[in-house]
Amino acid sequence: MVPDITMRGQDDLHGRAAVRRPPTVGQLATRIHALAARPGDWWHLVRFEPGAPVRVRLDAVDGIQLWLTTWPPGHRTDVHDHAGTEVSTVIAGEMAEVRIAADGVTERPLRANRVRVHGGGHTHELTNPGPAYAITLHANLAD
Repeated sequence: MVPDITMRGQDDLHGRAAVRRPPTVGQLATRIHALAARPGDWWHLVRFEPGAPVRVRLDAVDGIQLWLTTWPPGHRTDVHDHAGTEVSTVIAGEMAEVRIAADGVTERPLRANRVRVHGGGHTHELTNPGPAYAITLHANLAD
């Protein structure tokens, strides 16, 4: 049986309560990708501070927390763990991730315009190895 096309958009055709599920990793990545394509929505929030990164929270939408970070040249984070899943993308500049695992240490550049998933349970540090500021966008599940 084909459902009536006029009933599209309803949560449930039989009036049952819809269960709201947390966003998937794909939905987080889609949100970051779409936001990166609209710099007019966030560019005015970018702040350049020489001493430390500047993290600016953007509006949480549909259970997704968004923020942008401006990284000064040469800055390196402390080694830290990710408890949950986070996605990010480099908008401008250079960033690198040093990932620490039981089988060794791996350093890799984080490329602009590619969405990177940072899953829970891994240890890493981030660094801006370049001579200029770097800007990243991030998303995870809102608290």
